[in-house]
Amino acid sequence: MLVESLKNDERSDAMRIRKMESRDNQPMKRILQESLRDAQLDKPGTAYFDPQLDELASYYEKLAHGAYWVAVNEQDEVVGGVGIGPLDWEAGICELQKLYIDKSARGHGLSKQLMKQAMDYALQDGYERIYIVTDSRLPVANQLYQKYQFERLKAPLPQDPHPGCDTWYIRDIRLADAG
Repeated sequence: MLVESLKNDERSDAMRIRKMESRDNQPMKRILQESLRDAQLDKPGTAYFDPQLDELASYYEKLAHGAYWVAVNEQDEVVGGVGIGPLDWEAGICELQKLYIDKSARGHGLSKQLMKQAMDYALQDGYERIYIVTDSRLPVANQLYQKYQFERLKAPLPQDPHPGCDTWYIRDIRLADAG
């Protein structure tokens, strides 16, 4: 999920994307939970209560066919992140996970950079499709996914890990770049 503006300016140039490290766990948890709380999505069935939030770096490090990246500012402070995790490896489907941007960094194109990082990784790792779970109370996130040519689904996939959300997308990432 994502909560951020779609505007773009020079500020995103000062940001850097890198693999998540253990020191990033608490800042990323704070960003994720604040974003969901602001959208009134701090409820069971959303990422707000995911059990791995305190050890996100370790979780993704051990996850086969998964990874998590953080965006950091010039002071190396975490201002956002995104992950890819397997949803159905046999079917070539991964899930875009935990795409959140801190309030201080929204509106500068950072979500686009994170989205590109995640989509590039998924394609290189052998995935064919990316699944997204979000919510109708996150209109900017929905706009972003539509801009990237994700197709809205009428119902979640059976493997969906977040029953508290109400909006789902999928995209064949072998298609030409969008956005």
